Amino acid sequence: MTETTPALESFINNVKQHQVVWGLQDETGEGWVVCDSSEFEATDVMPLWSNEAHAKSHCTEEWQGYNAVAITLIDFLEYWVSDLNDDGVLVGVDWVAEQECLEIDPIVLATSLVNVEQE
Repeated sequence: MTETTPALESFINNVKQHQVVWGLQDETGEGWVVCDSSEFEATDVMPLWSNEAHAKSHCTEEWQGYNAVAITLIDFLEYWVSDLNDDGVLVGVDWVAEQECLEIDPIVLATSLVNVEQE
């Protein structure tokens, strides 16, 4: 089990308040930003943010063709977690470009968020 870090706690608190997570989706509406893990070789990470402003701030340079898109907490838990887990993709929590960021297993993140959804 992953320890609750300040970054994870902040992410969970923001998601609790707004009931959404934010990802970056391409202009076609088909693709999402996924990048290489900084911690694990041959592992992908999907950056997610707990607020729109932070997500939008990453729509530059190589990701300028992407838009910040809300994913409801319910949809994330029902559909995304299983797909990410099946694909072996980690979640980058409130990811920040060019920095070491928390990369967490989607099931572990879902477990933390389930309690939030039920409150």
